[in-house]
Amino acid sequence: MVTLRPIFLVNGLMLATLGLTMLIPALLDAVVGNKDWEVFLAGAFLTGFVGAGLVLSSRGGQRAINQRQAFLLTTSSWLVLPAFGALPFAFSALDLSYGDSFFEAMSGLTTTGSTVIVGLDRAPPGILIWRAILQWLGGIGIVVTAIAILPMLRIGGMQLFRMESADQSEKILPRAAQISGVIGAIYLGLTALCVLAYWLAGMNGFEAVAHAMTTIATGGFSTSDASFGHFDSAWIDYSAAVFMVIGSLPFLLYFQLLRGRPLALWRDSQVRGFLVLLFAALGMIIGYRVLSGQGAFDQVLRETVFNVTSILTGTGYSTADYGGWGDFVVVVFLFIMFVGGCAGSTSCGIKIFRFQVLLATLRVQLALLLRPHGVTIARFNREPIPEPVMHAVTSFFFVFAASFAVLAVALSAQGLDTMTAISGAATALANVGPGLGEVIGPAGSFAELPQSAKWTLAFGMLLGRLELFTVLVLFTPAFWRA
Repeated sequence: MVTLRPIFLVNGLMLATLGLTMLIPALLDAVVGNKDWEVFLAGAFLTGFVGAGLVLSSRGGQRAINQRQAFLLTTSSWLVLPAFGALPFAFSALDLSYGDSFFEAMSGLTTTGSTVIVGLDRAPPGILIWRAILQWLGGIGIVVTAIAILPMLRIGGMQLFRMESADQSEKILPRAAQISGVIGAIYLGLTALCVLAYWLAGMNGFEAVAHAMTTIATGGFSTSDASFGHFDSAWIDYSAAVFMVIGSLPFLLYFQLLRGRPLALWRDSQVRGFLVLLFAALGMIIGYRVLSGQGAFDQVLRETVFNVTSILTGTGYSTADYGGWGDFVVVVFLFIMFVGGCAGSTSCGIKIFRFQVLLATLRVQLALLLRPHGVTIARFNREPIPEPVMHAVTSFFFVFAASFAVLAVALSAQGLDTMTAISGAATALANVGPGLGEVIGPAGSFAELPQSAKWTLAFGMLLGRLELFTVLVLFTPAFWRA
């Protein structure tokens, strides 16, 4: 039987922190005279009360956790936080059901960026900054999870990134605390730089802070229905593209840069693979659009750089309805939507390293066909890839494909058209944000979808953000056996 006391303790601490965070939008609304400050105050009280109750009732128990508890803690925390993070949306004057509010909060914390809120330009500042805070917290949360927890749980090949002296599951919480401090400082510093860049490019202070938080988190929530198209500024678009890329690179490599290893980023095969894919996608789409006569070169360049970077990094901002750029572009976007950025970043998707491991495995298999008695070693970052990692990555691709198919069929069964069902499943599992087509594309929203479809998509977001197996293992009978 799984002992739940340490799980309640950590969830309680996170809820108490979330409750304190709600005071920020409460103060902002109070300053501008918006009555929604009462909504955030009520949400903060309820969240803090439940969190404090969990902490007080769990004190003095077991602090170290085993692997089974780590699985349950990871999934439960990413369910509990959006459940309470949804309260300000549900209590506000936006007239959202709790299902819509949970969808918005889950989309925020998983840095997906899909939204059910229409009329963002008229929304209270507290709601806008709360959406940004949720994504900012979710961004740093997934970085810490990916660096400190998933490698120890051997999820989908993430054991490749196991850190030294982190080989025992009992060290998960202390390691997470240590890593959180380092990553948090880097994360905060990059956010501040992004705020400065946006402000210098023409955003006002509020817009710069809100968008910087969602850019570094590669989240995609904006303060306007038109997303970055609202600003119509080349400087802002190119600044956003740079910081979206920064958010998609491994954060531990930034720490190595600060420690005097200036070539750490370039020497990492993930980073090189990500940049090669980004520039390849840009080259193909820019060439296609120029040859198709879709506008002046400077406009095509700006729109393509911004939107391709946004989709590949899983951010989900938009400046144009790229669904109208042609079938070739739609297919490319659907592919890069799945890929995502690097492991150990705020980005999402399958991750570059898994494609590299799969390609290395394929090369070995082809070499063995030609020379059955030869010795060929698959390598990643110039190191041999352990056989369990190759099996884990292969399994991940299979489970990802199966999950995508099940989600797409489930959405189709709920009345969604083919494009909406397929791109909705893709954007939820890959945590990208907007889908494709007229309904949930960059010019639409998720507001008109049936409630059941929104709950299905919310589950897909959770599944994709926690690398599938972390959630699915909880549904196996063996997990609950003593």
